[in-house]
Amino acid sequence: MFRIKHYLAAGFLFTSVLGTLSHFFYDWSGRNPLAALISPVNESIWEHMKLLFFPALLWSLFPPRSLRKDLPSLRPSLHSGILLGTLCIPVLFYTYSGVLGRTYTAVDIGIFFLSTAAAFLTAWKLNSAHWIQKWQKAIFLLTLLSAILFFVFTFLPPDAGLFYSASAQ
Repeated sequence: MFRIKHYLAAGFLFTSVLGTLSHFFYDWSGRNPLAALISPVNESIWEHMKLLFFPALLWSLFPPRSLRKDLPSLRPSLHSGILLGTLCIPVLFYTYSGVLGRTYTAVDIGIFFLSTAAAFLTAWKLNSAHWIQKWQKAIFLLTLLSAILFFVFTFLPPDAGLFYSASAQ
């Protein structure tokens, strides 16, 4: 179990650093449409959910072989954590901004790190749950659907608050 703790802690760090940097990828790339698929193109909450989703997903795709072999629940537990952590971003953002009536950049950044921690703590807790293997296909499909929705809604966002850029409001 010592190895899984290190792997998940490293995943938290990887996601935190890559997620923070990916905030700027779209502009750094000269607004390349491929960069738009995995990094925010505006200041909407939806686009900022990508900061956690794609770096954590990348981390989940390449676990060490020994962990994959010894821990068959690793990938579904990671994907469950990614889905929960990604969902935490709008829930926490809209809760605090609704209560306070405004937003604070420092709190927004804290929400990203808190949601990332929630993702990897969830993976830690679920990794030892044997039932999660039964749900592996459903979890994979939800993760795949989420990625597809991120891709589609980057270029065709619905007319809803979650997709409105803060800079456009």
